[in-house]
Amino acid sequence: MAVLVNSGIQGAVQALLVHHKDRPDITSVAVDSVEVSFEGIAGESHSGLTRKSCVRVAGQYSQGTVIRNTRQVSIVSAEELAVIAAAMDIEGIKPEWLGANLCLTGIPNLTLLPPSSRLIFSTGVSLVVDTENEPCKYPAQVIDSIYPGQGKRFVKSAMAKRGVTAWVEKTGVLHASDSVVVHIPTQRMYEF
Repeated sequence: MAVLVNSGIQGAVQALLVHHKDRPDITSVAVDSVEVSFEGIAGESHSGLTRKSCVRVAGQYSQGTVIRNTRQVSIVSAEELAVIAAAMDIEGIKPEWLGANLCLTGIPNLTLLPPSSRLIFSTGVSLVVDTENEPCKYPAQVIDSIYPGQGKRFVKSAMAKRGVTAWVEKTGVLHASDSVVVHIPTQRMYEF
């Protein structure tokens, strides 16, 4: 049986953001606090108990199949964004350009957190990491509009640094000033 262990890693929310359903592009908007339910962040375009399958699960389902939504929250790392920007030779990358909901600081290699890790916030809200949020063309388009000609470098530069997606395990309110502790499940290599 896998046991969740407090890793001792503690971080903080650097930015809390929402991507509203009526926005014309991927960009999200900073907020001070949000209500978090089992459907995700209130008013967020990725909220919902279910979602339609997409290219990320094309090997499992035909496109458009209704499946459980494990992509309710998009989380990035301030430190990883700085590494991506340096690799792209640009001044910086803002989390809202990636459509992120949370930008955390103080968690080394956030993108490499194992699936089923829990992010327990100081308000009691708990998010369960699903998987890496692989880089795609949409943030690249936003970056290119700010740094012309540089967006094409995003996907390669952001591999294993783009952050993770998560789903809500415990509801409550998140604030832009919250702290967070990482709980990691027992890890074993799968062999067959």
